[in-house]
Amino acid sequence: MLTLRHCTKTFFAGTPDAKTALCDLSFHAAPGDFITVIGANGAGKSTLFNAIAGNFLLDRGQILLDGTDLTWMPEHRRARSIGRLFQDPMLGSAPGMTIEENLALAAGGKHWLGIPSRAEKRAFRERVAALGMGLEDRMQQPVGLLSGGQRQALTLMMATYHPPKLLLLDEHTAALDPGTAEKVLAITKQIIAENRLTCLMITHNMESALQLGNRTVMMDRGRIVMDVSGEKRSSLTVQDLLDGFREVSGKSLSNDRMLLI
Repeated sequence: MLTLRHCTKTFFAGTPDAKTALCDLSFHAAPGDFITVIGANGAGKSTLFNAIAGNFLLDRGQILLDGTDLTWMPEHRRARSIGRLFQDPMLGSAPGMTIEENLALAAGGKHWLGIPSRAEKRAFRERVAALGMGLEDRMQQPVGLLSGGQRQALTLMMATYHPPKLLLLDEHTAALDPGTAEKVLAITKQIIAENRLTCLMITHNMESALQLGNRTVMMDRGRIVMDVSGEKRSSLTVQDLLDGFREVSGKSLSNDRMLLI
């Protein structure tokens, strides 16, 4: 499904500020993989997502998605196959437009710039009601007036309205309070399972990293230093992750944003 081969990216190359954010990184995700991605700040997690999404071109390497070479493909064309959510609930939707209008944009089709048909409005309402966030009676309300959790749930639905080949979740619950984050994660699991999506999810919650999905990878200095799945992953504890990181990197994972419980 997703294959990265020897991907390298250095920012500010040739200057004193040069930083290699991805270092000869190779990686494969099979169809239906739900992979949690962890690592300290600056490990290269978001850079990896930006490379896949096409925010910049690699210095070296190749990115393939479902057999299509994305390496030189512009970002807007990749977006047809890749859905993405960010940490900031303000991203991913049009705040000045209503819930209904945002869903019309996500749905596309011949009416996306006009007034949705009655059948489309009914379909939008049913989808919103399924989120369980109480938005079905607020379809004419601007999205900018929603809470962060409501907005993230809506943005998630928009990103998967037409199921993408790949879903990238970049700490999409990090800005939410614990109760709301748990609810959005439950919606996330449901949508991924129902649509059998291939998904990569960055998280700083190491318990979630072991409980969600079927595979966990850890990054450090632009490399994948740990990749666990199956029985090995199911038997791991948070302490095992910390010890494993120390063993492969030679340092402790003590970043204050890494949540251990």
